[in-house]
Amino acid sequence: MLGGVCSGLGRQCDMDPVIFRVVLAVLAATGGLGLIFYGFAWLFVPYDDEEENEVRKLLTGRVDGHALTAVLFALVGCGVFLTMLSNTSVLTFSVVLSLLLAGAGYWSQHRGAPDPDPLAAQAVADAPPEAQAPPVASAYPSWWRDPIVKDGTHEGGTGYLWGPWGTHDRDMAAAFNIAQGVPPSRQDIRTPRPPKPRGPRWTGGWIFLLALLAGGIGTGATWEDRALAASLQTGLACALTVFGLGIALSAFLGRTGAGSIFLALVTAGLLACTAALPSNITTDWVRTEWAPRNAESVAARYELGTGVGTLDLSEIDLRKGDTLTTSVEVGAGKVKVVVPPDVTVRLDVEVGLGDIQLPGDDKEDVDVAPDKSERLTLAPEKGSADGGTLTIDLEVGLGQAEVARAAA
Repeated sequence: MLGGVCSGLGRQCDMDPVIFRVVLAVLAATGGLGLIFYGFAWLFVPYDDEEENEVRKLLTGRVDGHALTAVLFALVGCGVFLTMLSNTSVLTFSVVLSLLLAGAGYWSQHRGAPDPDPLAAQAVADAPPEAQAPPVASAYPSWWRDPIVKDGTHEGGTGYLWGPWGTHDRDMAAAFNIAQGVPPSRQDIRTPRPPKPRGPRWTGGWIFLLALLAGGIGTGATWEDRALAASLQTGLACALTVFGLGIALSAFLGRTGAGSIFLALVTAGLLACTAALPSNITTDWVRTEWAPRNAESVAARYELGTGVGTLDLSEIDLRKGDTLTTSVEVGAGKVKVVVPPDVTVRLDVEVGLGDIQLPGDDKEDVDVAPDKSERLTLAPEKGSADGGTLTIDLEVGLGQAEVARAAA
């Protein structure tokens, strides 16, 4: 109902366009394939009464709300698709539904087609070609091939985002003069139909305010009981929905602001980036300390969403030959593990984005980098009795992992 894609598919396949609208809406919500298909079909397939598609109009500078909305659909669909790459069940459902719709359209298109008569087809092929009228020029040279006016001035609206004169409104005489190298005059430029009235200018401000309000409401409603990534995704998705509806509305009003398009693209980019956030990052900053008194009280796993966690194992007494394994996972923040001086420590440390501090490192030497990992074994300190072996797995999504020796 926005770009005429579903109605064109329905007419081409002899099906109710509502079927395509419903299926594409479902595909848009489950993986973004519906938005991708709708946006690219809107861009590359011209209207029934036009010869140029929206891509050619964009390349020649004729930018309007319909083309920008189609680009926005395609970009948002690609962003949603990238966030769903890890969800194989949703992608499988989208692919199966797409194949079913394509099969139904193909069957509906060919169900009533009669079998071709081979004799009639051969007679048509053997018939001499019919006389045709000479071709009539229906296109004009691109504006960048037109004669250059040194002062850069022109009269009247162009219908282009940039470019001289009124290329939309040239008639055949003007096109012939341009081909001969003669700049068009005012007599060569005429307006066969009144220009489309421009819509109100206040739509961009209201779209921004409504998107900001929707994003705040979506994030605030999920801030307490959801992870940080899910809460941010909810707010950005609400804001992006408002931007999309506002741009579609303003496109039909005749004025789509570049600011709304830019903000919608930024919002879509931020929504795609939130998919990279660790799912265990919470919205509360917590400081906690785990201090088991003996080996039996050491848990197999310690978890912290967001904050600073300290695991103090200095009171653990491991005899020679004993082995103890534990792990600590922090979504965002810092984790510090204090180990006894007389044990052998086997470390497996992974940090998504941040720094790793080991015994002997300079505390002021902080090296923040993505995908940092260390796998090593720390021998007991010199002069201490031989103890057992302590195996520790540290995982930090965003922040710092530190391992320190307790004082002897």
